[in-house]
Amino acid sequence: MRFSVLTIIGHAPNPLTGELGTAAERLAEVIETGAAAERLGFDAYAVGERHAGPFLSSSPTVLLGALAARTSRIRLLTGVTVLAILDPVRVAEDYATVDQLARGRLELVIGKGAEAGHFDLFGLDEGLQWEYQAEKYELLRRLWREEKVTWEGKFRPPLHEVTTVPRPYAAAPPVWHGSATSLHSTELAARHGDPLFSANAIQPRDAYARLISHYRERFAVYGHDPRNAYVGAGSGGLFIANTTQQAITRLKDYYEARVRQTYKPHLAGRTGYNTPFRTIEDAIGNGPQLVGSPQQIIDKILGFHQAYRHDLQSLTVDGFGLSTTEQIEQLQRFAEEIAPVVRREAPTTLWQDQRT
Repeated sequence: MRFSVLTIIGHAPNPLTGELGTAAERLAEVIETGAAAERLGFDAYAVGERHAGPFLSSSPTVLLGALAARTSRIRLLTGVTVLAILDPVRVAEDYATVDQLARGRLELVIGKGAEAGHFDLFGLDEGLQWEYQAEKYELLRRLWREEKVTWEGKFRPPLHEVTTVPRPYAAAPPVWHGSATSLHSTELAARHGDPLFSANAIQPRDAYARLISHYRERFAVYGHDPRNAYVGAGSGGLFIANTTQQAITRLKDYYEARVRQTYKPHLAGRTGYNTPFRTIEDAIGNGPQLVGSPQQIIDKILGFHQAYRHDLQSLTVDGFGLSTTEQIEQLQRFAEEIAPVVRREAPTTLWQDQRT
């Protein structure tokens, strides 16, 4: 198993105290935590993209560039790049620049995003989101693999012999497809032989297992080697305590107040937008949260692995109102007490070879 740390850079008032740090402080926390993740031996650090709601992740390329300057080994991922609302030419340019700064350590995770509001913000029809995604990804693939690209599609002006610069550092960066609720993402990933990243967030585990199973079936149908059907999985917040009860006592009020704070009534009934795990006990027992004793978290990740056979586990430490110091302490404890056991019990060939 490989491990990635994800931030979507939430920036909402503390639901219990109302306190809210500055944007500059929050962004500095992201960079500091990413540098710590490398020191502690994590395999990847991911920055999300949001254009609606209380987040500071509208410009992930800027943050990934800063992280590239502070790190030398760890892979830098997105989580996700909302390709459906972006111009593939600009995506090719911006992320190739980051890839150059990171000397080939960049990987994209593309998806439609978890905020419905960004389509209106960019003047786009949400009903066409999957058509946007498919067409824009096809163009992005060509721009990173070819020079003098001539292309015509439905959603942007045609191109004639265009070569985007800079070129990627060594080869086209790997692209994962974020999958939360729809077979569109799994189908697109399978068609191109790309890896899949399951949200594993706010649906029951069986829902994600079905999407992953569909991906693997279609991956083989398209003639790709099943050994290359790599899968990543998200999770809820990480909080390690000596006992489950200690964790519940520390987090209960905060978690349940945050659930109330983030509830989106206009999206009630739409899959993937509001968590059904409204108490900390339910989130620990049935949801994606990695909360409890080290052994409990080991068992939960291995339970995910039994259902998904995934290769990459993502985790988040900035969702429970912890200070930067506390977040890094959580990462250190995970690296020392949990990661070695899970790596041994769930081996993978992911990232063993150089990019080709």
